[in-house]
Amino acid sequence: MAHLAYDNEALLKRIRRIAGQVEAIERSLTSAEDCATTLHLVAGAKGAMAGLMEEIVEAHIREHVARAGLSQAERAEGADQLIAVIRRYAK
Repeated sequence: MAHLAYDNEALLKRIRRIAGQVEAIERSLTSAEDCATTLHLVAGAKGAMAGLMEEIVEAHIREHVARAGLSQAERAEGADQLIAVIRRYAK
């Protein structure tokens, strides 16, 4: 997905926030926070990862499935890649 490299500043900011959320989970576990606090941190990180996934899936669809000028073979390959990722993500 080389096309992400051209406009990835927002994605990098998002992943840095997610890294901060994961670090907060680690701190919560090492400092013996109550489980409710830790659960909220994990839920927030999971939601942030889901948002990142949605954004990248959308970019993939636009670039590798829906973009004008793609051949049928290129569209099929883009769709197959997406299907494989969604199957893995759903497990």
